[in-house]
Amino acid sequence: MPSSFPSFLPQPLLPSLLQLRLPLTMLGYDSEESFLWPALATLLVTIVVGTGIQKLVYNLYFHPLSKYPGPKLAACSNVPFSFWFLGGRQPYKLLELHGKYGHVVRVAPNELSFNSAQSFRDIYGFRPGHKTFIKSEFYDGGSFASRGVHSIVSERDPVAHGQMRRLLAHAFSNSSLKEQEELVAKSVDRFIKLVKAKTDGGQIFDIAKGFERMAFDIIGDLGFGQTFDALDTDEDHPWIGTMLGALTKGALADSFKRFPAVARLLGVVLRRQIALLVEDTRRNEDMAIELVSKRIAQSSNRKDFMTRILEHRKQDRVQVSDLQIAAHASDMVLAGSETTSTALSCATYHLLTSRSVMAKLQSEVRGAFSSYEAISDASTSELPYLQAVCQEAMRVYAPLPLGLPRVVPEGGDVVDGCFLPQGIIVSTNPVAASLDPANFGDPFAFKPERWLDTALVPGVDQLDASQPFILGARGCLGKSLAWTEMRTTLAKLVWAFDLELADVELDWHGQSRMYTLWSKPPLKVRAKLAQP
Repeated sequence: MPSSFPSFLPQPLLPSLLQLRLPLTMLGYDSEESFLWPALATLLVTIVVGTGIQKLVYNLYFHPLSKYPGPKLAACSNVPFSFWFLGGRQPYKLLELHGKYGHVVRVAPNELSFNSAQSFRDIYGFRPGHKTFIKSEFYDGGSFASRGVHSIVSERDPVAHGQMRRLLAHAFSNSSLKEQEELVAKSVDRFIKLVKAKTDGGQIFDIAKGFERMAFDIIGDLGFGQTFDALDTDEDHPWIGTMLGALTKGALADSFKRFPAVARLLGVVLRRQIALLVEDTRRNEDMAIELVSKRIAQSSNRKDFMTRILEHRKQDRVQVSDLQIAAHASDMVLAGSETTSTALSCATYHLLTSRSVMAKLQSEVRGAFSSYEAISDASTSELPYLQAVCQEAMRVYAPLPLGLPRVVPEGGDVVDGCFLPQGIIVSTNPVAASLDPANFGDPFAFKPERWLDTALVPGVDQLDASQPFILGARGCLGKSLAWTEMRTTLAKLVWAFDLELADVELDWHGQSRMYTLWSKPPLKVRAKLAQP
């Protein structure tokens, strides 16, 4: 262990020990001028080391999870888990561990990782007669937490979460989505115009950044009644940078929670950086509050999320404040933009590195539409290969790559055949599940055909081991919106352009890092107008 490794001793204890002076005459000594530091140090080290050894032995041999396989160091300490998370390659490390140990792996003293289709159902799905696996402390301290407000993402109480979900469900219903399609198409078309402008002179541009800004504008239009004009500039909107930066800090925040003593020390050492992060987060919250207040004041019947939310609040007399609506809207910006743009980026990368897949998609899309204007959500939903491409993109590169941690409820419960006592932290990692050879044949190959009924080989591909939108009552509300964005954007892009990967050496998966969500490498491409 490096000498610079921070002490786990609670920091407030150190000054008090240094200042301690005992009346040694009471102990038979002639003077109070000195203190038996060697004796005290020996006692202190003995207590600390003894306690540590006792905990280590308990975790290894007597803990309820001691029978489950996994790295021995991970069974003893949270250090390996935090190291994997902070290193940005945690999903692939978990994939490696599941390949070595099987469907269940002990990844921390009180935590298990699963990677089977059954574990998705057991942890996140609804099971009659079973209690809900609530969210873990990982979700505490998110945006708006300092204002005493929980959002649809951070709320851990199942009853309160259910009330929030009912409030927001109207905004994401299929009927609402049909009304919102025009707003979605407006930003998609602006993105297509941006790509068209890049065809002059064979310009190289980062299409992943374009997807990100398009999705950001769409969710701004639907959530706040106005786009962020992200597509109109080469600079990131301040909210995008701060939002993604905060996600990167999510790995650090998780480590802080696992090591409170270290957190107190780093809270002092990194107080300036932490203050800047808090300031940026507060600025985004203020922006969300301002935009929501402005949208509510408009009293508009515009077919967006806010209209539906406000209608439901009024008609059903739901007690929800403007501040809480702002918290929900802030979550929508993140959940509704970054994940969708990630799926589009991955799909584009694999289309450009697999000529046969691209040729099949071009044939389907260009054969289905005689004009650009004919491409819509309804018409693209009739294209099976397009949908299969989207499904496969979300399988090989899960838009939400983090295993969402849940707590085994009171009385214990069974996960994938394993009975677990209450209080154990469990999760199913999407990457470890969708790339495991036990779940998919040739898992690293991009094969959209596996999602087509005519090509499915029973027993080889367990399609329900890929769950990009998660299951159950806490599944993604914006699933239908995400499908609309993915299908219409890819269809219009493939219909209008022939794309070429500018960086043929790009290793998309190898250069990606995960800090709650993916930190993606640039996806540099050239585009030219498709020839009739």
